[in-house]
Amino acid sequence: MGVTIHAKSDSEVTSIDALYYVQSPSHSQQHDVEKMSYGSSPFGSPTHHYHCSPIHHSRESSTSRFSASLKNNQLAVWKRIPRTRNCDDNETGADDDDEEDVDYDNGKSVRFYVLCFLFSFIVLFTIFSLILWAASLLYKPKIFVKGMVFENLNVQAGIDRTGVQTDMLTLNSTVRIYYRNPASFFGVHVTATPLELHYYKLKLASGQMKKFYEARKSKRIVVAVVEGHQIPLYGAISVLSDAKNRIQSVSLPLNLTFLIRSTAYILGRLVKANFSIHISCQLTLKGNHLGKHINLTNSHSCTYS
Repeated sequence: MGVTIHAKSDSEVTSIDALYYVQSPSHSQQHDVEKMSYGSSPFGSPTHHYHCSPIHHSRESSTSRFSASLKNNQLAVWKRIPRTRNCDDNETGADDDDEEDVDYDNGKSVRFYVLCFLFSFIVLFTIFSLILWAASLLYKPKIFVKGMVFENLNVQAGIDRTGVQTDMLTLNSTVRIYYRNPASFFGVHVTATPLELHYYKLKLASGQMKKFYEARKSKRIVVAVVEGHQIPLYGAISVLSDAKNRIQSVSLPLNLTFLIRSTAYILGRLVKANFSIHISCQLTLKGNHLGKHINLTNSHSCTYS
């Protein structure tokens, strides 16, 4: 009698990752196996019965049971048990998600505080800079022209660059400028445009004041040389043409103009204050006052703007 083995169905095979258990044969299968164990051999007659002693029977029974056990193991049907996920895994995953959420919230909080700090610092620094800049405007430098000295005046016939004959003027003078920095918390860098001496629109002389640095709460007298050499007149100044040999009697109205710039670096290069003063002085050159100081401190002599 043949042994029937049930084949595994497709529904029993779901995944590679599975656990298996061993199912013993049913009672009918076990009965068939016992028949196979105790049946006659191919060479013996099925009608012959062997009578054995108790010891022989006991050995035969043990051998039969051992053989049946082997048959049962060989005929065992393997069935698969789906693997279930441990609840601890779910709990561990939930804890990891919570930790990630906490880390994300902490990162957002740190970024928020950093941005708030930077914004507050910028606002406070801007306000502080504006306060310093506004305060610096109250310390405008004190500048005025003390006087001027015409040291030399000469008019003689000559030839310009194009070969035209005309009167040529040579003039040499110095200007004394008073400068004071009243600020108590910053120094200033001082520069000036060229000092120009005009007879109406004709420029007769010019000079350059050297730039300097004035410390806080300090003052100085600046001396600038203003001169003209071989300036062609082309008959524009008739007074000089008539008085070439009588310089002592010359009286010539002139205008001195220049601009002084003062720059204060209060907080490095970040906060800077600029002061500009345009100076214009009306004066008269007199031939009989050559080499003498001309006082320009009179409020009507110079204008400051």
